Amino acid sequence: MRKTSLNMVYELAQQDERVLFIGSDLGPGVLDDFKKNIPERFFMEGIAEQHIIGMAAGLAFDGFIPYVNTIAVFLTRRCFEQVALDLCLHDLPVRLIGNGGGVVYAPLGPTHQAIEDIGILRTLPNMTIVAPCDAEEMERLMVASLDWPHPLYIRLAKGGDPIVSNPELGFIIGKGIKLKEGNDVLFVTTGITTQRALTAAEFLADEKIDCGVFHMHTIKPFDNKGLIQAAKSVEMVVTIEEHVLNGGLGSAVLEAFSDHGVYKKVIRLGIPDVFAEKYGSQDIIMTEFGLDPENIVKTVKKHLTQNTKNKG
Repeated sequence: MRKTSLNMVYELAQQDERVLFIGSDLGPGVLDDFKKNIPERFFMEGIAEQHIIGMAAGLAFDGFIPYVNTIAVFLTRRCFEQVALDLCLHDLPVRLIGNGGGVVYAPLGPTHQAIEDIGILRTLPNMTIVAPCDAEEMERLMVASLDWPHPLYIRLAKGGDPIVSNPELGFIIGKGIKLKEGNDVLFVTTGITTQRALTAAEFLADEKIDCGVFHMHTIKPFDNKGLIQAAKSVEMVVTIEEHVLNGGLGSAVLEAFSDHGVYKKVIRLGIPDVFAEKYGSQDIIMTEFGLDPENIVKTVKKHLTQNTKNKG
């Protein structure tokens, strides 16, 4: 997914002279063709993340569309003030491409795990937040990003994730996509939790539990109308996110229902109010927090059983 996004920056730069790239301490070989062929719009600034946000803002004021790429925690935790005041306050069209959203950098521990990035950026006026589920959806997002008029945070997964998106369903920033119909439970997902929800839905279908999947690639602006319509007939909504439960996707769903007078049972699956204690792979950490398909299935069955008992 990261390779796809950066390749698309180069493609967009060849099509549009407003596009430029700013990187922070990225590895050798990253966008070598861009550097060679369009050197006047390629900048590698070293370990200076706060500086590159200010630099991107200045270039945006001059009519450019900067695409900034570095590790997600540094774009969000370290640069919060610059993102708020330099980008969002002035509503500038800068694209922040955050490597390693969630627990992608699990081997490096909590210092590099972007588990609160969505919650941080959701608080900022004018900010847009998108987490594609696979490389093909990333391509569609990058095309849509070119003329998006606001600051945009693109949350990158590790890459190599199964392709589950469908080009026939289109892609519009701010509009969720129903990938699967279901009458009993609706999974609301973002990023790679979409793949996990689809797998869990297959397992649950074997047990005669009909689950739909609503992929909310855009967390802000939030598709309240699409969500409410998708959840209209189901018994229970389950949100799944590779993010702390405070302020993320699940919070956005609860806010949408509350603001629009929708009364629906919502189960939120995500990272509790803790830093990950273990070092390991992304899959290991996500399983530790119950975000693998098998644990998702157990949670759904448990709460459906409770619903049945309460009704009885």
